Amino acid sequence: MALNIYNIRKWYRMMAGKSVMHVNQDLGKAFDKEDIMGYYNNLMEKVTSLPLLLHTDNLPLYRTPSGEDVTFPVDIFQYGLGAYDLFLTTGEQEYRRKFLQCCQWAIDHQEANGAWNTFFFKYPDAPYGGMSQGEAASLLVRGFKETGNEDYLSAAKRAIDFLLLDKAHGGCTEYLGDNKVVLCEYTHLPVVLNGWIFAWFGLFDFVKATGKDCDNKYVEKLNESLLTLEGMLPSFSCGYWSLYDTNGKMASPFYHRLHIAQMEAMYALTSHDIFDLYARRWTANLNNPVFKSIAFVKKAWQKIIEKEHWA
Repeated sequence: MALNIYNIRKWYRMMAGKSVMHVNQDLGKAFDKEDIMGYYNNLMEKVTSLPLLLHTDNLPLYRTPSGEDVTFPVDIFQYGLGAYDLFLTTGEQEYRRKFLQCCQWAIDHQEANGAWNTFFFKYPDAPYGGMSQGEAASLLVRGFKETGNEDYLSAAKRAIDFLLLDKAHGGCTEYLGDNKVVLCEYTHLPVVLNGWIFAWFGLFDFVKATGKDCDNKYVEKLNESLLTLEGMLPSFSCGYWSLYDTNGKMASPFYHRLHIAQMEAMYALTSHDIFDLYARRWTANLNNPVFKSIAFVKKAWQKIIEKEHWA
């Protein structure tokens, strides 16, 4: 068993909404279907929950189970996306400064292959992830729009190229045949719903940012992954609650709410009714005290017996 004081405290913070990694992430407040504007999920609390960082040159740190504070790329990218939304909604220049600081961090820490070493402290043999690639691309295309700096768009392209590289060759995408395209948050674990969607957002943003000049291969992969996701959505539902991954891991209340917000965002971006259907279904599940209690108990039991305590 992997049950220990660190994991108990971590899960309590997540459940109680006291973890900066698990703050409210409802539907984005400033996005536009046609233009590069705000992000599709609301990440502003990633910034407002850390007020002391705003007027410094520091960026958020992640504390590992060993107690080491490290820079975790996903945290940086989400902080930057949240800062950009705050800039768009308030006009305050300090948020723009932090947003651009995160963009520069992404440029400075992108490897030659286009990736960010995301899981170096947890999965050193599988350090790359599609969610990180997608969120970086979303951040960088917004940096390009805000500044006109072509370096940001070039880095976003490298991020997407690595994202779409077959995971059998070191990338973050699984190609299942029959034009089925799965974007993998982890390359060695079951498919994670929220990570797939965050990765898809990045591909969507890159296609949107490059417009008529976009290579059709990116458009094809965007559409193929969308159709694959739609076909696999039943794999992320147990009938009374959403599932974190295709291995049957229950979503925590935080991730269940995130799934709802992502379904709402996907419906807003695609107008495909299946996303509205799942958003409504999972909202009804959330509001059902019996279903919510059953899901909570099952999730708690999974946390006790599982070996990994990441989600």
